[in-house]
Amino acid sequence: MTGRNTDLPTTTASTRREALNSPNRRLRRALRRPTTLIVGGAAVLAVAGGIATVGTQPAIGEALGMPTASATAAPALAGTALDRAQAAATIATAETIADSANEKTDTGVLERRIDALDDYRKLSGAALTSRISSTVDATTAVADASAAQDKRDADAKAAAAAAAKRAAAERAAAAEAARKQAAANTVEGAKATASSLASSKYGWGSDQFQCLDNLWTKESGWNYQAVNANGGATGIPQALPGSKMATIASDWRTNATTQITWGLQYISDAYGTPCAAWSHSQASNFY
Repeated sequence: MTGRNTDLPTTTASTRREALNSPNRRLRRALRRPTTLIVGGAAVLAVAGGIATVGTQPAIGEALGMPTASATAAPALAGTALDRAQAAATIATAETIADSANEKTDTGVLERRIDALDDYRKLSGAALTSRISSTVDATTAVADASAAQDKRDADAKAAAAAAAKRAAAERAAAAEAARKQAAANTVEGAKATASSLASSKYGWGSDQFQCLDNLWTKESGWNYQAVNANGGATGIPQALPGSKMATIASDWRTNATTQITWGLQYISDAYGTPCAAWSHSQASNFY
């Protein structure tokens, strides 16, 4: 051919190493990374509708790490033409990243870089490659920041879900404890607790429990809320004063089990057995 395209300069052996490390080459390597390959694909589609397509420009396909669509592709782009095609791909990639970034991520710098590169058709040489490089850097920064924010958001959501689950479990446990406490505070529940503790802790059998039943039926009717109007004796065992039962637990006013635990200990210490306490009560009208 007698004519020559001045936009397609030749590369001499002395400058080949510099050409391999040009901003264009660095950008292509960045677009090959797994983290940018998907959006790189979007960029290729954008180029396909504009300056060059992967199917007809194998150099662009190679630069973006994508196969060409046709085995009979046209000659590869080079020089300024390649720079401008790369600028179009860079813009498409950057816009994809900006549009899909986490809403908490600042994309202002990237948007300004995109605007600055938008007139790439009028640029060439160092001015163009510099803008491409700065746009790639801003794109990478936004992508990294967005990914980090996505992780923080996911972690916060998971923590909130875990906290809600713990709170629900605590509410359920509290409700179950309240249900069990309410059942234990009934006459039947109180008697069952007393029978179990009398046997397991003191070795008292059914004969002793019968004496205990007689005693506390007389004293309080097994009512944990019973209060003697004359002297202020309180609860199932009619402790006087009721605050004595705080030696067992602070819930002595509302917990039949606390009252029973104190009452059995008192009977053991003062009389030895429920039947002995019952005998004293029959003789003296108190125990």
